[in-house]
Amino acid sequence: MRSRHLAAGLLAATLALGAMPARAVQPDEIMADPAKEARARELSKELRCMVCQNQSIDDSEAPLARDLRLLVRERIAAGDSDRQVIDFLVARYGEFVLLKPRLNEHTLLLWLTPPFALLAGGFALWRLGRRRPNAANREGDTAAALTADEEARLNRLLAGDVAPEERI
Repeated sequence: MRSRHLAAGLLAATLALGAMPARAVQPDEIMADPAKEARARELSKELRCMVCQNQSIDDSEAPLARDLRLLVRERIAAGDSDRQVIDFLVARYGEFVLLKPRLNEHTLLLWLTPPFALLAGGFALWRLGRRRPNAANREGDTAAALTADEEARLNRLLAGDVAPEERI
């Protein structure tokens, strides 16, 4: 009984720790002003770690992500607005630093490809759906007519009067 309680406690602790979000921000990075720290955290969630690439700098433990977090906090402490901080980082590292790229002439294809692919797939399904009944009707007209021998064999099969060797 005691081992069951221990196992349940370990499972609960594991689930609780797994449910907590992993944060890579170190205590020495945190700003003294809670409002500025909140701004820095929100901005950090929008910026891509250049090492991890599919993780924000807020979640990444890479040294470059730490440098970027410190740079964001430095710019906020200097009085930059959120937009100015983002523009500074984009000018320095390019659009790739943004987890959600801006809509402009360079990213137009990136933004338009998914809706275009959905529309093209929907159109293809619609065309396929329109073709199938017509093709089935055309085949059904010629294939529906059975010869007299085929009808007789079908009736014997349905009635169960066919020997096992004839069923093939």
